[in-house]
Amino acid sequence: MEDAHVGWIAAIIIGGLAGWLAEKLMESNMGVIMNIILGIVGAIVASWLLGILHIALPFNAWINYLITGFIGACILIFVGRLIRR
Repeated sequence: MEDAHVGWIAAIIIGGLAGWLAEKLMESNMGVIMNIILGIVGAIVASWLLGILHIALPFNAWINYLITGFIGACILIFVGRLIRR
């Protein structure tokens, strides 16, 4: 998300929200810190994947960050579950 123009505090808040939403959807039980990490790292992962697929989200930077963070956090939770098996 190199062009997102989202500051550090906003990244933490939006990342936490994205991680929390992914936690609820994936029926996982994580803490606040892990939700923030999942949301931020998830945004990086999903942004990279969407870039490879040449998909650009049409919303403003904050909404794009939330959507990519949510998608990426869901992917990370899914991969984490596969590894734990």
